[in-house]
Amino acid sequence: MIDIQLILLAIGSLLLAGVLLSKLSSYIGVPTLIVFLLLGLFFNGNTLFTPSVDSYTYIQYISIFALIIIMFSGGLDTNTKKMKPIASRGAVLATVGVLITAIATGLLIHYLLGIDIVLSLLMGSIISSTDAAAVFSIFRSGKIKLKKNLAETLELESGANDPMAYVLTISFIELLTHPTTSIEGIIFLFLKSLILGAVFGVISGKLSIKLFENVNLDVKGLYPVLLVALAVLTFSISEIVGANGFLAVYIAGIMIGNAKMIKDAKLSNETNTTFFEGLAWLMQVIMFLVLGLFIFPNQLLETAGISIVIAIALMFISRPIAVFTSLIPFKVSLKEKVFLSWTGIKGAVPIVFATYPLVAGIPEAYTIFNVVFFITIISVILQGGTIKFVARKLDLLSTC
Repeated sequence: MIDIQLILLAIGSLLLAGVLLSKLSSYIGVPTLIVFLLLGLFFNGNTLFTPSVDSYTYIQYISIFALIIIMFSGGLDTNTKKMKPIASRGAVLATVGVLITAIATGLLIHYLLGIDIVLSLLMGSIISSTDAAAVFSIFRSGKIKLKKNLAETLELESGANDPMAYVLTISFIELLTHPTTSIEGIIFLFLKSLILGAVFGVISGKLSIKLFENVNLDVKGLYPVLLVALAVLTFSISEIVGANGFLAVYIAGIMIGNAKMIKDAKLSNETNTTFFEGLAWLMQVIMFLVLGLFIFPNQLLETAGISIVIAIALMFISRPIAVFTSLIPFKVSLKEKVFLSWTGIKGAVPIVFATYPLVAGIPEAYTIFNVVFFITIISVILQGGTIKFVARKLDLLSTC
């Protein structure tokens, strides 16, 4: 048993290092959060953790709570006026783009590596979405400003595309665990989850705004705490009725964050920024560190070959196909499409989704988890670390 003093010393040291290293990320272009992912990996060992369904269930619980805060914070910080010009293309990338990425990646995995088609499509679904936490962290820490609303497009896509990837992941797990499940039934559950998620998000947003209009707390600092409670309730109630909780939380966050009364009176922009940016950052740190702790380096290296093949297929084939196809109806230049294709950054979310096959008891789940972890590291370092360079080469950096 490790003494609590040593545990607290480790926690304090990690947080201090993270805060100080956040300055470094603005120079190297890679989010500091990858450091925590690697730290968790470095400190791991069979003497500390034993892989089991229970341990991965705990990871899932911790990560879901962290994602609720991150998604809600991203919604609160979304300015609908700025997003309006690119709302359509962002929404298409977050839905159609994710679907195309999942299918294209799954087919490539199947034909290149000879893996079962349903299992391949599950892997493609898990890594199909871009990661809001990684995107927000890279753009804010690196102070990257882009032309033609590209930053807003990426932030909207990354904030809104996790629900689609989540539903696809759950659907293919259902097909693997219950092979007799009809395709029609899967499609029905798929549509039901997204539609109800959007509906509950709007309802929660309206009720939350009404609550803020009628409640007066003596302590101003309790308003952000109230928002955390509303975010958690929105997710839990949505999931209980079969809706997509992540989509509901994100939509509710957007509505609350853009409600004039709340912004001007009870939840100022300064309060919003200081509390939720700090809390979201802390949740990201916890999520990355915990995920890293439950990976075993020897198992990770065993999947290096397959991980690199899938990462290359994803970055250079699947993502570009998804971007170029999704943006056909829109006036987007070739340079912009190339940039959007390169910035399909992965993060903690795919790793969290990779715990679902583990909890579901799918035999190949440990391999999937390690592959997704490896791909995430490659994506964050390679794609995340070169965003500014690629934008400069394509003449898409803004000087404003």
